[in-house]
Amino acid sequence: MKRTALFVTACLSAAASLPAALPILEAIKPEPPAPAVPPAPAVPDVLDLDNALRYALEHNFSILQARERLRQQEGLIVEVRAQALPNVSLEAGYSRDDKAFSSTSYQDWRVGVYVRQLVYSGGGVRAALDAAQTTRQSAVLDIESVVSNVLLAVRTRFADVLLNRQRIVVQEQSVALLNEQLQTVKNRFEAGSVSQFEVLTAEVALANAQPALITARNAYRVAIDELRAVLGYQNPFGDNLAKVPNFAGELTFTPATYELEAALAAAKARRPELQRLLQLERARESGVTVAKSDYLPTVSVTAGYEDVKSRTSNSFSDSVDGWTTGVTASWAIFDGARTRGRVSQARAQLSQARLSVAEQTLAIEVEVRRALSSLQEAAELAAAATKVVGQAEEALRLADVRYRNGAATQLDVLQARQALTEASLNRLQANYRHTIALATLRKAIAEGDLVEAAQ
Repeated sequence: MKRTALFVTACLSAAASLPAALPILEAIKPEPPAPAVPPAPAVPDVLDLDNALRYALEHNFSILQARERLRQQEGLIVEVRAQALPNVSLEAGYSRDDKAFSSTSYQDWRVGVYVRQLVYSGGGVRAALDAAQTTRQSAVLDIESVVSNVLLAVRTRFADVLLNRQRIVVQEQSVALLNEQLQTVKNRFEAGSVSQFEVLTAEVALANAQPALITARNAYRVAIDELRAVLGYQNPFGDNLAKVPNFAGELTFTPATYELEAALAAAKARRPELQRLLQLERARESGVTVAKSDYLPTVSVTAGYEDVKSRTSNSFSDSVDGWTTGVTASWAIFDGARTRGRVSQARAQLSQARLSVAEQTLAIEVEVRRALSSLQEAAELAAAATKVVGQAEEALRLADVRYRNGAATQLDVLQARQALTEASLNRLQANYRHTIALATLRKAIAEGDLVEAAQ
């Protein structure tokens, strides 16, 4: 019995010394608690687009989840690779029979350490490892795709903030001009040169401009919260609760030209969504090889060291020990067509992967064409809106001069002011659309100006 205990202790010590042989320790280890949420940094005084993009790369929840999917795939690679590595196990057994069967040997026990190595599996293990590594690469590309989508969302939300902030400025300017106009009319009314009707008209115009200003301020607050959501910024209570940074940047119009053929070629060569599907197609090809490997035999070699109870004694102190080696082979001659079914499924999955590649290629082509068309439209609108603003400013200047000289009515001035406000808002909206259209096109062709995600 003492000899057996020493043997078991030696086996456990040997097993624990192997890095890959720690299942017992891993099994009894408690699961770590959920990681603590790091404290959010203080709201900056100034926030520009580049810093917003960098913050999203580190804190956006979609990106963080994509990185966890990559970790999951890396764990699958370790699992598949284990099939090609030696397997070390400690095995023990004990049995006791009724003494009526045998009065000399009614107990049996065996303890041993065994090493098993798969020698041949019809190429299944190698193909499974290739499939896992290819799928891991697809997970990397999935991160790139998620990053591309998230950063486009950041650009869009940041532009929303700039748009609504500038809308507030335009509406405040409109209210200020209408207030100035009201004061001018009141002065002329006191001088007896205009009627009470013109004063009422100016007051109504000023009152009608207030709702648009209130709406613009609310839209600005909502845009800030939507930007915070896509950044992954969890606003803590305290000093940062109501703090709003100064958002650096303006919506300007800078013409940009792209050729259709070059844009399509760049998109097909660089889009991570398409490259990911190509990797999955290769993984499906390996999957067919894995399924077909069941048609072929598997061969393994086994070696071990055993301590076995003596056959002529029931005493635990009487045992023999020694080495044992062997070769194991198995070949399923008939498995009820299970392998044929698996091969059929694998081939169907491969066909689906190829169809997905073709479908994604067409979708990317349509997306690029649509993005180019939207960019062209936005550029034309922005150019036209810029010209109209200049004309509206000149029209208002002339209306003011004519009104002071008595050659124009108050209605002429109000209409000119309204036209300028409308033209300014149209130019702002056109610049916004061009900014978004350009960002969408650059995302569609995977133009590499984005900050790379840490993997």
